[in-house]
Amino acid sequence: MDKSLKVVSAFRFPEEAHKQLNEAAGSEVVFVSNEEALREHLPDAEVLCIFDVPANIQELAPKLRWLQFPGAGVDSLGAVGLLDEGSTIQITTAAGIHATNITEYVFGSMLMFNRSWPEMIHLQDRHLWPQSPGWYNLRNWELSGKTLGIVGLGSIGRRVAAVGRAFEMHVLGMRYSAKKGKHDPDVDQLFSPDQLTEMLGQCDYVVLAVPLTPQTEKLIGERELRAMRKDAYLINVARGKVIDEPVLIQALQEKWIAGAGLDVTETEPLPADSPLYALQNVILTPHISGGTIYYGERLATLFADNIRRFRSKKPLRNLYDPKRRY
Repeated sequence: MDKSLKVVSAFRFPEEAHKQLNEAAGSEVVFVSNEEALREHLPDAEVLCIFDVPANIQELAPKLRWLQFPGAGVDSLGAVGLLDEGSTIQITTAAGIHATNITEYVFGSMLMFNRSWPEMIHLQDRHLWPQSPGWYNLRNWELSGKTLGIVGLGSIGRRVAAVGRAFEMHVLGMRYSAKKGKHDPDVDQLFSPDQLTEMLGQCDYVVLAVPLTPQTEKLIGERELRAMRKDAYLINVARGKVIDEPVLIQALQEKWIAGAGLDVTETEPLPADSPLYALQNVILTPHISGGTIYYGERLATLFADNIRRFRSKKPLRNLYDPKRRY
């Protein structure tokens, strides 16, 4: 095991996590709170935990051997060269720590849509009391017995599947490594990528939980949206670019599908003139589904375990694979 490591973190871990990380590193981890302090310690940094990676990170940190990214998706690192084939810096992600909170978000969005919750809040603001759901076309749908389709069966997708079964839903899943005729214990039926439209046509609810890669960019376009049911609800907790956004807006305006819950958009922050803001069949949130009060605690546990693995020269958890692009 390496005696100690020079570990620098620009992620603000809770104070109670500092001891855990120091013990794992075998030395005092440097926790920085501003860019000046970061640049001071980067020349000697062997391990780094940071969201906003400087564009010239490989010049600023010549000794860097490993980056623990605090998020699940690393598509932003392509701009700084860390995803290039020739890069010698190992990258690990925070995949898995968001499964509980994002799943709760997914089902919160479904339940809000099913019971017209946004519309009812507007009625409350106007001091209106509908005598029945029919007065304001309020939905009174249920999850039980409906079909849930999950695109991407990583930690989030599998957690969504488990909760879907708890709601007595019929759960379908698409996985990129799936082959026709194969089965997966976490879903009732498994689909391969070339069966995506077949799966979409069976779903009352569709959840997108895939990483953004060249393979998944604009995965959901006109063909896929037209394959969905007119009463289907689409939820995106992946990346905005997984959907062809102009086509989605058209689909929502023309009612190809019933509605969408969007935590991510193609451009963030979403421009003020985007039609998505005004669509009554959209529940829109500012990329917050991954947030939780337990984020720092969970990331610290993952990071500490990976530090011990790194010092012992054992395989790291959530290691980025250039071939898969995640």
